Amino acid sequence: MNPYESIKNAIILGKYEPGSRLTEESLAKELSVSRTPIREALKSLESDGLIISLSRGMMVRQFSYEDIKQIYDLRSLLESYAAKLAANNRDKEDLEKMDSLVDEFSSLLENDLKEKSITKQIMNNNSDFHNAIIKASKNDYLNFHISKVVFLPLVFSSFYWYDRKDIERSFETHVRLIEAIRNRDSDRALVSMQDHIFTGRDFVLSSVESSKFYKQGES
Repeated sequence: MNPYESIKNAIILGKYEPGSRLTEESLAKELSVSRTPIREALKSLESDGLIISLSRGMMVRQFSYEDIKQIYDLRSLLESYAAKLAANNRDKEDLEKMDSLVDEFSSLLENDLKEKSITKQIMNNNSDFHNAIIKASKNDYLNFHISKVVFLPLVFSSFYWYDRKDIERSFETHVRLIEAIRNRDSDRALVSMQDHIFTGRDFVLSSVESSKFYKQGES
């Protein structure tokens, strides 16, 4: 795993907590690489919005309530449009990929959903499913712009707070999405994706004040 991916994953998983300071020297030592790839990784992570620059070093960013709402809202607009395009442009390979991911999600539901390893697998499955829909849209420009707004939803993944009923509801939405895409029902695909992301957004916003990522005092 390259330094960029290593540091990004550490932020998403909470190893580097919001407000904590990151330096090229300490990261280079920890990851056993030179400072040059660390410097490049930090520049990319700053561009992604996950860290901010200090007079010396960088700091893992904290987020306000409004930050979270705006980014989820933007993601809803982009991904619902991607779902609509996917319903029109998908091919057999796209459907096979989505079917496989839905089957995998179904199998994961047979486990203890309180286990962190299972939650992580569900998060990965969800991300892969969304990416499969974006790929099926056949719109590279849309893919580029969506990639710029997915980091915050990863940090605030609603699966961290979901109970079994909530996770099962997410699975059912995936089933509805793939059926709409399979049937080339572009309007239903758009609405289903929009509702899916709004549900996650609203759940996160109702839970986020207890999160260490939340910047207290802002709403």
